[in-house]
Order: sequence, then C-alpha cells, then structure tokens
Amino acid sequence: MRVAIVLTEGFADWECALLMATARAELGVDLLVASPGGTVVSSMGGLHITPHLPAKTLAPAEFDGLVLCGGTIWETAAAPDLSHTIRAFHTADRVVAAICGATLALAASGILNGADHTGNSAESLAAVPGYQGQSHYRDQPQAVRSGRLVTAAGTAPVSFAAEVFRALGLGSEALDAYLALYAEEHRLA
Repeated sequence: MRVAIVLTEGFADWECALLMATARAELGVDLLVASPGGTVVSSMGGLHITPHLPAKTLAPAEFDGLVLCGGTIWETAAAPDLSHTIRAFHTADRVVAAICGATLALAASGILNGADHTGNSAESLAAVPGYQGQSHYRDQPQAVRSGRLVTAAGTAPVSFAAEVFRALGLGSEALDAYLALYAEEHRLA
C-alpha cells in the first residue's frame, strides 16, 4: 500500500499527524510526502519537512491514495492548483482525501459537485469558483466518506484518519479501537 500526502507551506501539523504516524508505524503503509515544487515546507508549528517528490509528479498508477493536508495557504492566491492531479486520482478510483482548507482544492477540481462531503464550512466552499456541490455538503463535526472520497473539517483529524483508512480498505475493529483512544477526550461525560 502506497499513499501520497501533499504538504504545503504553513500546513496544519495536527491535521494529518495521526494519519501519517498510524499509516507508517501501525499499518505498514509506504507514505511519501510531496510538496508544490518539491521544496522544503514549514508547518504552522515550525516543523520543516523535506518532501520525497514534487506534487506535480504524483501519478495514480503509483499510489493507492492522495491526501491533502490543510493549512493557511489554501485560502490564498498562493494555493497550488492541484486540480489535474486530484481529478486524475479520482478518475483512477484512488482514494482522494482532504482536510480543512485543502477541501477547497477538491472543490476547485470539481470532484465535490456530485459526492457527499464536508469541510470547514459550507460558506468557504461556496466561494470557490466552479463549486456546485452545495446539496451534497454535510454540516457535521466528523469526517465524511463517500466511496473513495474523504473530507473533514480541521477539527476532525481522528475521524479523518479513520475514514481514510476505511477508504483504503484498512479498517478493522482493532484499528477502530486504536483510533478511539485518540478521540476519547471528546466523549460526552
């Protein structure tokens, strides 16, 4: 199993950290990091990441999934246009997942127009040119999985990780129990 994760300048450290650590350490997934231009990126928290490859070189034939991490860049004019890559993975029936602001890239690609999804807000997605998926938007705190498409708000990194693993066919009772440990603090008293 091989998954590409795209990190951009100012990526949100917490949004994909559990997914990345669990994929590698617990599930044996070969996880490769890509960035726009293949350059070093720094997270919101100051972590400097050297990617394995440039995002523009990602090919669906080489990966089982594509994950886009959120961060500050997605709501700016500096956001990378990954529409071609996103559509290629989606058309090839690979897992495509985005959390937080990165859901805006999925909206821009057009793949949210016909599938259930969520994000930080319906309003933020509605502002994306070409987005016509308003009737498929789910206003909920947990990640949404629609087939091999996974979306989440930035406040849902645990359910995001869980749904990405389920979409990849890696779900299990043991994995659910493991991820539940990380969500325990959110359980209602």
